[in-house]
Amino acid sequence: MIDPLSRLRPVLAWAVLAVILAAGAAQSAATVKDAGAGLKSGTQTAEELFADAPYGVDPVVTGPVSASFKQKQQAAGCDSAVWPKIPTVCYPD
Repeated sequence: MIDPLSRLRPVLAWAVLAVILAAGAAQSAATVKDAGAGLKSGTQTAEELFADAPYGVDPVVTGPVSASFKQKQQAAGCDSAVWPKIPTVCYPD
């Protein structure tokens, strides 16, 4: 005779997997939404932030950064930005 709990285990496993995937998708969507919000919040320009650097400051980050920071940089177009028109979101906090 088959135990009712043994029939329920695969269903529970799939349900848990579905919840985990849904949570991951929701977090990913929230991160992308936050990346766009960072573009509008910067009121200072890079030229104002780094007034003591007459030839500009390269927004290349050499240390470890979060995935959300990389997404913000990509959304802001930091790879193609030219001094002094570099969004402040290109620089780490």
